[in-house]
Amino acid sequence: MAISLEAALSAPNQFVTTQSGKIAYRVLGEGKPLVLCNRFRGTLDTWDPKFISHLAKEYQVILFDYHGIGLSEGTHQTTAEALSKDLKLFIESLKVGQVILGGWSYGGLVAQSFAVIYPEMITHLLVIGSNPPGNNPVPPEQIFFDTALKPVNDFQDELILFFEPASPVSVALAEASHQRIALRTSDLDVSVKPEQFNNYFLGGASFKEDLLNTRQNLYQSNLPVLVVMGDHDPSFPVENWFPMVKNSENMQLVILSRTGHGPQHQYPRLVAGYIRKFIDNAK
Repeated sequence: MAISLEAALSAPNQFVTTQSGKIAYRVLGEGKPLVLCNRFRGTLDTWDPKFISHLAKEYQVILFDYHGIGLSEGTHQTTAEALSKDLKLFIESLKVGQVILGGWSYGGLVAQSFAVIYPEMITHLLVIGSNPPGNNPVPPEQIFFDTALKPVNDFQDELILFFEPASPVSVALAEASHQRIALRTSDLDVSVKPEQFNNYFLGGASFKEDLLNTRQNLYQSNLPVLVVMGDHDPSFPVENWFPMVKNSENMQLVILSRTGHGPQHQYPRLVAGYIRKFIDNAK
């Protein structure tokens, strides 16, 4: 089914109330539900609409704000268990059955934890620009923190955070993505405030502590897992995935060259295509 960029830009805000409060979300497309967990500081408005529209050609793509973020009410939880429970309540409230679960950056950590706690609720796991749970040998670059923690990020910050500033190709594609995201001008979400940043870091610390033993339990299970990374991710270095590939039962790792933390924004059609092929063929 053809889904236009305009359809992605005009998908209305919707709301559902769970035991943890009201959740804001958007839906685009038809087919098997594909739920996407967002990045640090991400809202409904920060996904590239071209990526979402390509996914929505075959799936019912569901975007949402965590509790306490954007238009969602309640408290933004700070542990893997609590974040997963809130996500479970949200998915159950939609009455969509099993879902394909994806996550970008911080959202990748949420999705991995959820997959271990509630494996019966998902069929495939998609991780974009994120780390494996637990301790990882390669740390983030300081420039990521210096840039990500600014109260307001401009286009030059986005280049550093999500793309590869050393590549003219990546810079041009970053500009195109930035312009697409800016096309939505009504029914907007609410930006994340600096005072909300620490909850993300507390959640990140919980994922790193890995009391759920997600690192072992997830990647030695039979759940199909696709990881899509840029070759130069300043926040979650791709090298941290190499030990996981060697020890995983059912994981595929795709690395895009001259690409940063947001491969799906630099190459929206390509990454959506990888995802579709993976879901069609992974058992």
